[in-house]
Amino acid sequence: MTHSSASRQPVALGLVGLGTIARNQHLPSLAAVPAFRLAAIASRNATLDTLPGYPDIDALLAAEPEVTAVSLCTPPQGRFEQAASAIGAGRHVMLEKPPGASVSEVEALAAMARAKGVTLFATWHSRAAAAVEEARRLLANRKISRVEITWKEDVRHWHPGQDWIWQPGGLGVFDPGINALSVVTRILPSALHPVSAVLDVPENRQAPIAARLSMVTADGAPVEAEFDWRQTGPQTWDIRVESDGPEILLRMGGAELHVAGEKIIAAADEEYRRLYARFAELIATGASEVDLSPLQLVADAFLLAERRTVAPFHDPALPG
Repeated sequence: MTHSSASRQPVALGLVGLGTIARNQHLPSLAAVPAFRLAAIASRNATLDTLPGYPDIDALLAAEPEVTAVSLCTPPQGRFEQAASAIGAGRHVMLEKPPGASVSEVEALAAMARAKGVTLFATWHSRAAAAVEEARRLLANRKISRVEITWKEDVRHWHPGQDWIWQPGGLGVFDPGINALSVVTRILPSALHPVSAVLDVPENRQAPIAARLSMVTADGAPVEAEFDWRQTGPQTWDIRVESDGPEILLRMGGAELHVAGEKIIAAADEEYRRLYARFAELIATGASEVDLSPLQLVADAFLLAERRTVAPFHDPALPG
């Protein structure tokens, strides 16, 4: 049975986790997407005055039977249990990136969702940047010769006081770097795999602060990536693609598209609005979307990497 979008009632959604990304992106985006109605919050440390709040997802699921979908904005460590609880309770689930602490645990969640008949959406917000689909279209029939990724930002600005990113499963500099990998795996016309990697790990942390990753496409084109969390001043999120056509340059994480040096697209950030609109489509059609290729590239990088110890990283808000 089908229903027009005008006749469908908004889906009651529970938001799990109320940290920086939830406040800056998820809350305003949900307010702008009429397909959803934010109905409840689950967070250990925060609440919203206007909504019911619960200390964890299990309490939310037990108390809010009308909530048919949940969006998980918590760190990847421990997210498997949260998603499994929601799927087991028959709720649709949207996962922040990275979708989990390992590839195999998200594959297990996908199998659970299929068995239960609910939607699982593993999101990659940078794929929803304004210029990504046009870049994909322009490259669809091109012979790629070289790709350069430069993804450098200031961790103290973007992740102040966040200890989980430095722990096993937190990915370190691959937390932003996986955004670049999500775009590359979307726009290139052939698959790619890592051949070598170097990880720079602060002596007082468990995860890398910088990384260099060498990959190759199935057609033999080199893909070089440089990730660094130590850049201050202007931030760099660039992907340059050389082919038998005009050079393609995605800047600002995919918000800008330059073709042969000319700026073609420059748009405001509406990535999360697009993600929630896509989540609504998946729920309405009974489908799931779980592409783990960006996470697999990161997992392979850790498998292949030479690990180098570098100077300690200090954040006044963190231990050590």
